[in-house]
Amino acid sequence: MLRGPGYGEANNIIERLIDEAAAQTGLDRAELRRRNLVPAGAMPMTNAVGNRVDSGSFPETFEKALEAADIAAFAARRSDSAARGQLRGLGFAYHIKGTGGSPSENVDIHFEADGSVALITGTQTIGQGHETTFPQILADRLGLPNELIRLVQGDTDLIPLGGGHGSSRATYMGGTAIWRASDIIIEKGTPIAAEALEAAEADIRFSDGDFLVTGTDRRIALIDVARIARDAGTPLDTYYAWTREWMTFPNGTHVAEIEIDRETGAVRLVRYSAVDDYGVLVNPMVASGQVHGAIAQGVGQALLEHAHYDRGSGQLVAGSLMDYPLPRADDLPSFALGFNPTRCTTNPLGVKGCGEAGTVAAFPAVGNAIRDALAAVGGANFTGPATPERIWRALKQPQQK
Repeated sequence: MLRGPGYGEANNIIERLIDEAAAQTGLDRAELRRRNLVPAGAMPMTNAVGNRVDSGSFPETFEKALEAADIAAFAARRSDSAARGQLRGLGFAYHIKGTGGSPSENVDIHFEADGSVALITGTQTIGQGHETTFPQILADRLGLPNELIRLVQGDTDLIPLGGGHGSSRATYMGGTAIWRASDIIIEKGTPIAAEALEAAEADIRFSDGDFLVTGTDRRIALIDVARIARDAGTPLDTYYAWTREWMTFPNGTHVAEIEIDRETGAVRLVRYSAVDDYGVLVNPMVASGQVHGAIAQGVGQALLEHAHYDRGSGQLVAGSLMDYPLPRADDLPSFALGFNPTRCTTNPLGVKGCGEAGTVAAFPAVGNAIRDALAAVGGANFTGPATPERIWRALKQPQQK
């Protein structure tokens, strides 16, 4: 499975053309990008294909990434590499991707007799961390202890549909459904709490897991209201389905530095920095993990992966991991990650998709770094994957692609 299929390839063409335009016009690569980044004050904007981009601070994110990458000292690092017989290259890429996938999503929230809460979703986690973020969203909205919430996923006997997790949609789509279902639960619970507290419904407010009587210290916990409602045959259990109108637009700048061994053609990724805007971060640790995985996949696409077919038979000869290499831990440096969030205005959580963006950026960033290094020997037209054998040939015959 590839994250962001097609987006990395398209972004690679765009970012490569920008570097080529800078070279032909004599402009600095970073300066040419600065001139074309939409300022925050122009948001929301409608792009050339009619998509409404609601938020983003592109120029600020770009500058933060270049600062984090310390590109001011790149010349010194390049000289050090040259002294060791290595070619060093710097590349960067700005990514933006519409995320949202299937436009419909649903959740079902049940208050169980044992005091726990079942959060039922149609989406099944495959490593994104839903078991952490989904209960966290519900716990925050309803003021419940996280340990009371039990996530139930992908059970067709319990929920009618599920939009899947393509296009970095899960937190945006599932999270919004959780948020709006929570509003309905509070609305259902308010008259029950008013009766239990012997107060006017207009005087009831909800805060941090309790229904309160305004101006007094009288309160009743949501869990207790749920028990009263269940015993009365009017449970607070709530199903909510919705259809989105807009996508979210995560974005950011990734900066890569590579070294090429002149003798063997081996490429080593030596530095990698990124500053991304994923809107409100429900869980920064989970978001960082998503970025790490996405960058690794993009780096693999740039350096290692190649679907090779036999010329005579058309048989795929890279059909296993013995022949189709994926990046391992020792292929990657420690990543310097940062966030520059702007709140998304098209959903109540303020979140943007996160899982694919690193792949969309890493592939062109590493590719541009390789071409920057090869430019010193006339091989700037190189097109990946950058296997040692292909790089070695580019070094020996620079004008061949």
